[in-house]
Amino acid sequence: MNNFRLQTDALIIGSGIAGCVAALTLAEQGCNVIILTAAPDLKVGNTSLAQGGIVYRNENDDPRILEKDIMTAGWKQNFTSSVRFLSRKGPEVLKEIFLEKYRIPFNQRQPGDWFLTKEGGHSMARILYCDDHTGRNIMEVLSEAVSEHANIRVLTKRTAVDLLTTQHHAKHLDFKYSLSNKCVGAYVFNEEVGKVETILSKFTLLATGGVGQIYLHTTNTGGSIGSGLAMAHRAGARLMNCEYVQFHPTTLYGGSKRGERRFLVSEAVRGEGAVLINRFGDPFMTRYDPRADLAPRDIVTRAIMDEMLATDDDCVYLDVSKVKDDVSHRFPTIFDRCRKMGIDMACEPVPVVPAAHYFCGGVLVDNRGRTNLDRLYAAGECSCTGVHGANRLASTSLLEGMLWGHSAGQDIASRMNRSASLSRKLNESIPDWISYGHNQDEDPALIAQDWANIRNTMWNYVGITRTSSRLQRAFSDMRKLTKNLQDFYKETELSKALIDLFHGSQAAYIVTLAALRNKETKGCHFRID
Repeated sequence: MNNFRLQTDALIIGSGIAGCVAALTLAEQGCNVIILTAAPDLKVGNTSLAQGGIVYRNENDDPRILEKDIMTAGWKQNFTSSVRFLSRKGPEVLKEIFLEKYRIPFNQRQPGDWFLTKEGGHSMARILYCDDHTGRNIMEVLSEAVSEHANIRVLTKRTAVDLLTTQHHAKHLDFKYSLSNKCVGAYVFNEEVGKVETILSKFTLLATGGVGQIYLHTTNTGGSIGSGLAMAHRAGARLMNCEYVQFHPTTLYGGSKRGERRFLVSEAVRGEGAVLINRFGDPFMTRYDPRADLAPRDIVTRAIMDEMLATDDDCVYLDVSKVKDDVSHRFPTIFDRCRKMGIDMACEPVPVVPAAHYFCGGVLVDNRGRTNLDRLYAAGECSCTGVHGANRLASTSLLEGMLWGHSAGQDIASRMNRSASLSRKLNESIPDWISYGHNQDEDPALIAQDWANIRNTMWNYVGITRTSSRLQRAFSDMRKLTKNLQDFYKETELSKALIDLFHGSQAAYIVTLAALRNKETKGCHFRID
């Protein structure tokens, strides 16, 4: 028996909110699920870092008002169908799953009387939260439920290498001649033993998160390198809106080593009354937008950059003195981080700068999470549902991940019949991974330098503001690097570091090419020429 060849009903690559909700939805309907995480446990990922909250509904709210807020923030580049689906269905599913079933401990005055906060771009308070660690609380509950479910097998320290498709990988001529192309699982690197596993699956869901780590400064965890984007692209899945990378306006300035993840200062701090000021103590956002500090993120980010240029400063400041609540209780995580840096945020301005935060594009999916490649689904930040358009509205990401994870899980379960099974012919036609690379001289210095090239290029040329000349330079550099890495990839023995670098370079190339092709300034894609 081959210990490196597995079979399952559904393979889920990624273990954040979208992956876990999909896994639980499938498992509860009797499907066998394998969920992969590159980390040692399920709780390590971007979802756990989400501070602000998740969109719900205000008693005076209406789905049409939320729709309008999402479309306005997204510069009307959104897909109306998916925005309507999120606005109408999202709060219902949230109530069913997070409030009634898993009982996420959102802040409440008394049972059922939820505290709601307001963030940039929202016309009213409609966001549920758990202090300033909402994502962490959600993942603690979901990861425990996933780990305890008999139908779910969790494989840790696994990195997906490539999606398996019938046209590309199957050796039998019947599949090569077929016009139909199906995703039937993935090659997966097992870091603990240094071997590649073949995981065959009736259905595969990508839930790999964003691309923040291809930038020099980011709020994202180390695994956010665009691996799902790169694998889906190679497999023939359609991508959309890859030029729209959202930068969060307020991350803590100082206290981070070069290239290290920046600490997020939640937009909810401004939602509760904090004001951005320059080093002279002057509030400046009213000069840039009538919504001032609660304008959508792309506008606030560019205003901060302009202010820094005008004052020749390395950062701006967040004045928290106008927040009515005790900030040490309302924002304990942020307060503690500031305190460790010698800043008392209750009475001192907090230094902040923008950083790459959220990927608004990705693998194109419908409202069921289906891609154009049969049996391949995507959900969460690696997908493009059309909800965000050119710029994401605050706190819609957790809701989108939950809703599309649930929707994809339901759709996959509905297709899980005899005809969905992988035939013996197909099973035998998919070979195990063959490694052609025998060079074991993987040089950490070379990998570190390639990552430095990617991150500096993307930050300087494909960042907050863009020009044709910058994008052309980035395109040339990324094309050359990607080509060189493909050759290196073939010659060198596989490792996690090499896989990550290969995926990161491809993701950077995809984002750059999309930005170069889009001549029109909208939202996160801001061309100053």
